[in-house]
Amino acid sequence: QVQLVESGGGLVQAGDSLRLSCAASGRTFSRAAMGWFRQAPGKEREIVAAFKWGADSTYYTDSVEGRFTISRDNAKNTMMYLHMNSLKPEDTAVYYCGARTTYGGKYLYTNPAEYDYWGQGTQVTVSS
Repeated sequence: QVQLVESGGGLVQAGDSLRLSCAASGRTFSRAAMGWFRQAPGKEREIVAAFKWGADSTYYTDSVEGRFTISRDNAKNTMMYLHMNSLKPEDTAVYYCGARTTYGGKYLYTNPAEYDYWGQGTQVTVSS
């Protein structure tokens, strides 16, 4: 059974840092497309950062480029991380990790509908 479990959220001040973790289990994720998404109240879920299918190359949405870093450790049954620096109030959202385990003809997946598995989410709140 595939399971994704996020942790590491919390309440921080603007300019602070946080590291989110996603523990993935139930199958091999070393070549899976995996990503971090977020959903703010009243808004749709949006991509934050992602690993492309079958590679360690990454993608970042413009608003977090240079501040956030996505990483993963496949040696530990796949742990994925999101290192968030210089946090801003507009980063406040529930953060989710997602995984896509089948190849769909391309390497970068940024639409939440393209992901097969999701964690339960972790709240990040940034105060000004």
